Amino acid sequence: MVSRVIPVDPFDLVVFGATGDLANRKILPGLYRRFFAGQIPEGSQIIGAARTEMDAEAFRAQTRAAITEHVGKAKQDKAQIEAFLNILDYVAIDAKGEAGWAELAAKVQPGKVHAFYFSVAPALFGDLAERLHRNKMAGPEARIVVEKPFGRDLETARALNATLAAHFDEHQIYRIDHYLGKETVQNLMAVRFANILFEPLWNSQYIDHVQITVAETVGIGGRGSYYDKSGAMRDMVQNHLMQLLCLIAMEPPYHFDPDAVRDEKLKVIRALQPVQSSDIVRGQYLGLKRKGEEGLAGYLEDVEDRNSKTESYIALKTHVANWRWQGTPFYLRTGKRLRARTSEIAITFKQPPHSIFDEDDADWRENVLVIRLQPNEGMNLKVMIKEPGPGGMRLVQVPLDMSFAEALGEDGADIPDAYERLIMDVIRGNQTLFMRGDEVEAAWAWTDPILNGWVERGDKPQPYDSGSSGPEDALMLMHRDGRRWREIRE
Repeated sequence: MVSRVIPVDPFDLVVFGATGDLANRKILPGLYRRFFAGQIPEGSQIIGAARTEMDAEAFRAQTRAAITEHVGKAKQDKAQIEAFLNILDYVAIDAKGEAGWAELAAKVQPGKVHAFYFSVAPALFGDLAERLHRNKMAGPEARIVVEKPFGRDLETARALNATLAAHFDEHQIYRIDHYLGKETVQNLMAVRFANILFEPLWNSQYIDHVQITVAETVGIGGRGSYYDKSGAMRDMVQNHLMQLLCLIAMEPPYHFDPDAVRDEKLKVIRALQPVQSSDIVRGQYLGLKRKGEEGLAGYLEDVEDRNSKTESYIALKTHVANWRWQGTPFYLRTGKRLRARTSEIAITFKQPPHSIFDEDDADWRENVLVIRLQPNEGMNLKVMIKEPGPGGMRLVQVPLDMSFAEALGEDGADIPDAYERLIMDVIRGNQTLFMRGDEVEAAWAWTDPILNGWVERGDKPQPYDSGSSGPEDALMLMHRDGRRWREIRE
């Protein structure tokens, strides 16, 4: 199978915060990989912009180091790297002042798509938008890319939307969620809407429940001051997990069109029922001390606040109040310092209404469609077969497994990073995988009562061991419904 590289027109991309961690880990290496694939045409330029005083040559040296560290050896071609570095430039800029803006405006070439990536703190989004407008860089072909968090509640999200809307039209604003750029997430739409096999079963009549899990092995060391003001609910559930839920639960759009897709996602968010306090479990990871070793710090040590009530783990149950999903619960969980790093969606189908086989273990009769986001992106469907051999009619559960890397051969082994795909979508002007303003506000409208309830009740997160599956009460959240979480493992 030969992968297709869809060409784009020459463009100018300005990366604000170009000396930061995200730019060096994801954005710049991802742009190099697109250049290596032949997707960045001649005449394009990439301009770094940040407070750091440096010249273009120093920025190129920084980018070369980022490519060496974060791009696979197979793509580290010296000639290609030097050609890519030649399209880079740099401007030292003051986001809140006037320094550097005239120089940046002079570098942005007329007659091309102009994309501005705000890889900076959200507090600077408004300043950057206003100065781009004031310096005449907010024309019809301009696009701005804004990273999360997009507000910290409904009020601040509305204010930020209003600030950006004062300088850019909605179709020029790309609110990026890198989870939507993952190959598996997009394949979820293809599996649902390009195959007759699943759609007739995609409802509460046949689906028992849905689990969405995003588990991380790392803690928050080094990010304590930021994370403690956010927590797992704001950092993961309100955006990443919400978007995954929408893609599972949405109705088929009339066409694979940006607004058609986002209209259906918005309907799902507005149909989410309020979550009862008894259907939420929060936790904070404990430290892990090993004899003779320094060990790992606990959450309260990482944030340097012994009284912090911010959660590093959350599990909750919610329902989508519409005809398709009435009675089917959606279980969401995410946390830091857990047993393994994994992200997956598991759709568990109901058991057959009557079994003709003498099997005692009812769990073996479940069909489960597992969509893996990381690691090893792919899907598998667990089905029942007869156990091979002469031992009679004994049933065993086996997966029909599809790893993209294996199924697609050489093409699958080189699946583009989510940031690569999303940045090229910005250049094309395709907003399908980006959140719309009303979508963000609807998500916060559902989230705010949950957050406010914790504050009003003075709820404290439950401690859980590092390297575990989370708090014990999270297990009970499922057990009391006669269900159980899938094991967290890579």
